[in-house]
Amino acid sequence: MADDIIITNTVTIPGSELTITASRSSGPGGQHANKADTRIQVRWNLEASEALTEVQKNRLRRALRTRLTDEGDVLIACETHRSQKRNRDEALQRLAAIVREGLVPPKPRRKTKPSRASKERRLAEKRKRAQVKKGRQGQED
Repeated sequence: MADDIIITNTVTIPGSELTITASRSSGPGGQHANKADTRIQVRWNLEASEALTEVQKNRLRRALRTRLTDEGDVLIACETHRSQKRNRDEALQRLAAIVREGLVPPKPRRKTKPSRASKERRLAEKRKRAQVKKGRQGQED
């Protein structure tokens, strides 16, 4: 069973909600890689999680929509290290990082409008371009 993952001061994913599986890493490696299950996959079901409020779940659904499976699981795999423990720790850190990042509320958009001076500059530039184009028209002799 995995340890709890602390995301923020108020959000902690209990280890009981995580499913951690080990398998063989891909690629070359000789005797060690051919017999040791060092690749780690962490699966966390966002939909069934009791660690988050519905607002937080909606925010994460939007932020992690490309990473979610059809069942609502977030999958993180790690096979960068030769050690199963180091891969496990890194996979849990990656999960915490993407959840932490996804929980950040979006910055509110402030409506802006162009200043009077910028409108005048734009219109002056349009008049100038119109004059340039008018000057290109054929002269009648």
